[in-house]
Amino acid sequence: MTTKSPAKDAPEEEMADEEGGPEDDRPMTFWEHLDELRKRITRALGGMIIGCVIAWNYKEWLLAKLTQPFIDSWRENNLPGEPSLHFASPADAFLAYFNLSLIGGFAIATPWIFYQVWSFVAPGLYAKEKRYIIPFVFSSSGLFVGGGYVGYITAFGVTFGYLLGLSGPIEGGLTVTPTVMMGDYISFVMKMLLGFGVIFEIPILFTFLALIGVVTHTKLIRWMRYYIFGAFLVAAVLTPPDWASQLIMAIPAVGLYFISIGLVYVFQKKEALQADIEAQREKEEEKKKAEEEKKEAERKAAEKKAKK
Repeated sequence: MTTKSPAKDAPEEEMADEEGGPEDDRPMTFWEHLDELRKRITRALGGMIIGCVIAWNYKEWLLAKLTQPFIDSWRENNLPGEPSLHFASPADAFLAYFNLSLIGGFAIATPWIFYQVWSFVAPGLYAKEKRYIIPFVFSSSGLFVGGGYVGYITAFGVTFGYLLGLSGPIEGGLTVTPTVMMGDYISFVMKMLLGFGVIFEIPILFTFLALIGVVTHTKLIRWMRYYIFGAFLVAAVLTPPDWASQLIMAIPAVGLYFISIGLVYVFQKKEALQADIEAQREKEEEKKKAEEEKKEAERKAAEKKAKK
């Protein structure tokens, strides 16, 4: 009687697991998906609430840091008086600090939030793909916070320098004086930080889509011109109407897209790449066939006209 060698069968079992599908590949109903989503959102919100409580205790320090580019631009433009923020009603200052705590709380809770995102999609991934959970969480968190910081040290000074530079004396003896409301300032800063943070998530997004077989590097190359147009369009919406701020946001977005192409090339699925190449080949053949049919129709029409 012969016995099977465990060492020999191990690679075969491993290959079978890889070809069989994702771990725990059990069909989930719509309600199970919904319940899982609810659970992950609840946990993410719980982490963010804890982060907001921590940030609230440092609200004045956060405000001082976020207003430093504003203060520097105020003094560089030699505006009268000391830099200041205002609020119109008694509750406005509280609401402004609350929004500020949301910014800080989200930044603190980003690792936990991205962990919940990964945990939601992990059941549909292979075991070897689930190993990327730690790099995904730390890289996503680092890029989001880092993107906001890059915007803070680059775009904020340029933006406030341009906007505050529109104030001062003008012809006719009129003086334009800035009266910046606290709530408006924090909302403006929040939009800028969020925009830069999301833009820096581009490589992670495309890498994840490559892992699940949605995109390939050839697709990203074909989409490049549309992406560049979209990057400048989004930058124009999220930044003030000065070209410097728009370039500060759009150029990193384009650079990160090129980095994404390299990452997708490394992590893309071979099956997805092959399917994309075949689809493009079929598309080119159909286009070539349509052109040949068009030329043949034009030739016949010319012959018919010549006979008349």
